[in-house]
Amino acid sequence: MRATDLSELAAFDAVARHRNFRRAGAERGVTASAISHAVSNLEARVGIRLLNRTTRSVSLTEAGAMLLSQLSPAFGEIGSALDALNQYRDTPFGKVRINAPNSIARFVFGPVMGPLLANNPNLELEIVATDRLVDIVKEGFDAGIRLGESLRDGMTAVKIKPRLRLAVVGSPAYFARYPVPRTPTDLKEHVCIRNIHPSGRAYPWEFSRAGNIIEFEPTGPLSLDDQELMVEAAMSGVALAYVWEDRARSHLANGELVECLASWCAPEDWLYVYYPTRKHISAGLRAVVEALRV
Repeated sequence: MRATDLSELAAFDAVARHRNFRRAGAERGVTASAISHAVSNLEARVGIRLLNRTTRSVSLTEAGAMLLSQLSPAFGEIGSALDALNQYRDTPFGKVRINAPNSIARFVFGPVMGPLLANNPNLELEIVATDRLVDIVKEGFDAGIRLGESLRDGMTAVKIKPRLRLAVVGSPAYFARYPVPRTPTDLKEHVCIRNIHPSGRAYPWEFSRAGNIIEFEPTGPLSLDDQELMVEAAMSGVALAYVWEDRARSHLANGELVECLASWCAPEDWLYVYYPTRKHISAGLRAVVEALRV
């Protein structure tokens, strides 16, 4: 097989998985037009249309679906063969793409990025931090970071550091106007920031103690999906915020913020790095997992 044939097949494989030329190009390190040209050349050479294209979507034809089903295992074997070469290198080689929630990415990767790259100079680490719920397979990631409660079936999950905890915080100026809440039900008398997902859907503040679980739905005038903004709003004295304790730790230490309801805020479920169970695991991904695991 010619090198150009393999390149065209790889371009088709990327488009078929992503259903998107731009994302396929980003994965392959080329432009979307280059990917489109490669797939068109492949279709012309085999004499069969493999993709249905519109201005808004890309889908597989029946022939394209058959080809993808044969290609995926083959590219997995090629990846395994190339990765086996790592035994002849001092350190893992290649790119590892990881998706992580923006609100926790700094706590997960901040302590390990420096040592990980220093110990693996041939490793290229790409971290995409977003609180949007991402399908790591469709979007071409090697792995993702999530709380255990949100993991899907068909994924291998490895417990990682740190174990996070949410906290309710407010400024001294706020508590000069309002009494400190003693129980979650007291929050009904307070101004509280509504936590929302990037989709705009709000989620409750959750509390538990001695088996008693309480969900509180804030109804305040401020809704935010960014925890940095929540911390800033809390420091300004306009409302209470429900944020990761580590996000507010420095402000709690210097007195800019005060924590309340601490006995009701238990540690969250463990964080996990996860990846498809059937996916070939590269030496680079193994190095990342080992750096993150508990």
